[in-house]
Amino acid sequence: MSIKLKLKSGQPVVGSWLNSASPIIAETMALTGFDFLTVDVEHSAVDLVQTQILFQAIRSGNPHCAPLVRLAGNTYAETKRFLDAGASGVIAPFINNADQARELLRAVKYPPQGMRGVGFCRANGYGMHLQQSVAVANDETFVCVQIEHMDAVRNINEILAVPGIDAVMIGPYDLSASIGITAQFDHPEMVAAVNTIGAACQRHGVAAGIHVVQPDVAEVVRRYREGYRFIAYSLDITMLMNACMNGLSEIHRQIPVK
Repeated sequence: MSIKLKLKSGQPVVGSWLNSASPIIAETMALTGFDFLTVDVEHSAVDLVQTQILFQAIRSGNPHCAPLVRLAGNTYAETKRFLDAGASGVIAPFINNADQARELLRAVKYPPQGMRGVGFCRANGYGMHLQQSVAVANDETFVCVQIEHMDAVRNINEILAVPGIDAVMIGPYDLSASIGITAQFDHPEMVAAVNTIGAACQRHGVAAGIHVVQPDVAEVVRRYREGYRFIAYSLDITMLMNACMNGLSEIHRQIPVK
């Protein structure tokens, strides 16, 4: 079942983030059973060619793991190229108003719903499955908007009224910074903003999402109980770093180093 269908039925969808350009790591993480893996081209040095290779690695590891991309921006050209490279969906940063959401959807959807261009590419088997691919892409492509600024919170109902949005992902660091309380996630203003987003998601039937950056299973469970269904669990470099640090710490505890 696709992540879109799972979310529509109220099921949780748990994936992770890729900031390295390693296809081996991408393939390995896909093998473990994540529902999706997101290649982050906003906060990494990964380029389009590397992203396509990562998409191929994800599909090799697990054909049921959705390869997503977190865009660096929301331009028509960038969105189209990553979809053509094989992304099953996009996560778009800093969507602050309904006009920006509509522009995103126009880039994602083929005519007549949008203006995505048609050409031979990996997404349609390099032309071999072009007609079939175009016929289903508008219904199957996953679209998530990131709410990362108080302007977006103020406009949240108008944003989520735009047809075609499947999920919202809160960007807690940028959102808190826009309020002037960077990383103070328990601050009353931050809590109120998050609650406003959650209520709007329920009102519009859009899945609420969040990125649990540290590999903390207890927080994932807590977020699920709070109503989040689209959950990103840590990221490749953070999980690798934590495994190395925790392992070395235990080794040094049991084997004294002079």
